[in-house]
Amino acid sequence: MDYVSRIVCDDVANITLNRPELHNAFNEVVMAELTEAFTTVGAEDNVRAIILRSEGKSFCAGADVNWMKRMVGYSIEENVEDANLLARMLRTIRECPKPVIARIHGAAIGGGVGLAAACDIAVAVESGVFCLSEVKLGIIPAVISPFVLEKIGMGNMRRYALTAERFSAAEAKRIGLIHEVLASVEEMDAWIEAQLKLILSNGPEAMSMCKRVLDEVSAIDWDRIQSLTTRRIAERRVSSEGQEGLKSFLEKKPPNWAGS
Repeated sequence: MDYVSRIVCDDVANITLNRPELHNAFNEVVMAELTEAFTTVGAEDNVRAIILRSEGKSFCAGADVNWMKRMVGYSIEENVEDANLLARMLRTIRECPKPVIARIHGAAIGGGVGLAAACDIAVAVESGVFCLSEVKLGIIPAVISPFVLEKIGMGNMRRYALTAERFSAAEAKRIGLIHEVLASVEEMDAWIEAQLKLILSNGPEAMSMCKRVLDEVSAIDWDRIQSLTTRRIAERRVSSEGQEGLKSFLEKKPPNWAGS
């Protein structure tokens, strides 16, 4: 079964995460399929815009538990290679030559926040919930950090990455992670249609070049950043605290630093 589907209709591609029973959590297969989907659709001349959406109750719950179980036993180099799958996926979305809209409902946790941040435009229903949860597990939001930081700024990143608190869609809009909050899925879809109408009236080559020049003036060395962040998350995963946090999470018990 494919975990990612894509349908092109009227110049718009819908790329859909389809693991509803696992809240659309990532594993290596999901990341590879998302990377391939955005690479393929981004190169198609008949596609003018892309919507990233999810089936089920959640947008994306971050890492798949079964993937995390395997991760616990990885060496640092295996962890670096694994983290690069996530980095490449997020960069493929962010660097896609077509405008990408994230359609967010339910929860966006950990890597799910990174997924939203990698898109050009993001909208959520007001019941949506967001969380940078990594430090609760003794690890860090390393790979997603440049994507999220680009949207919410250092002050907000420090707060939400260090507290690992959940925050609302309204707060996600206030800090810049998403662009609009709507009361219902129906209103969200109507908002997306309005954005698509605007996008489809623009020059496709001009929009692609616009995205490229914005990257050029941002002065971020994404290759260096990817090398740094993938190494840092690998170091945390194999550290004693990271091992304790991940194993405690998988065993559904408090880690030793949580006290009583």
